[in-house]
Amino acid sequence: MNRRSLYENHLRRYHDAVNLAVMLPDMNLRAAAAADRPFLTLMLVEAVNWAPGREISVAAALANSSLARYVAGWPGPGEFGVVAVEASAPIGAAWLRLFDADHPGYGFVAPGIPELSLAVAAHRRRRGVGRAMLANLAVRARDGGIPAISLSVERANPAAALYRAEGYVTVGGDDAAEVMVRWLE
Repeated sequence: MNRRSLYENHLRRYHDAVNLAVMLPDMNLRAAAAADRPFLTLMLVEAVNWAPGREISVAAALANSSLARYVAGWPGPGEFGVVAVEASAPIGAAWLRLFDADHPGYGFVAPGIPELSLAVAAHRRRRGVGRAMLANLAVRARDGGIPAISLSVERANPAAALYRAEGYVTVGGDDAAEVMVRWLE
């Protein structure tokens, strides 16, 4: 990367941080840790239950190996996340998980490309919390040499529009859900 590109990346990250701080003055982001796994589990259930009327319990999510894999044993090597906190209470989380081709997640695209899980508490949605967490993880992933982030989102989920706005593109999927990737520079 040349000197001008480094400067432009730094400037873009600075402006993004300033804009998010103005938009969300009472919210802070902190690195997620293994001790946050119970909260990540709640956020996993929140993400699954995005549709009105869907009420999958924590117990049911953890009993479903396809869902439980998103939190079981997190963080593994190369995995990290962020927790959004407001008035000392967590209100959202986003984390990256590495899967392999033998045990893929819903949004698996290739080994070495982590899959994103993200959720915001219902009372704090559509206020920039998810966007702030996406930006934070993208910068950390890019700085860590990760080439891309993938995810799976149901087509009817309003979050799909946020992912598109943040640079994710559809690379696969089926009638119900799409697999998206954001390539990092």
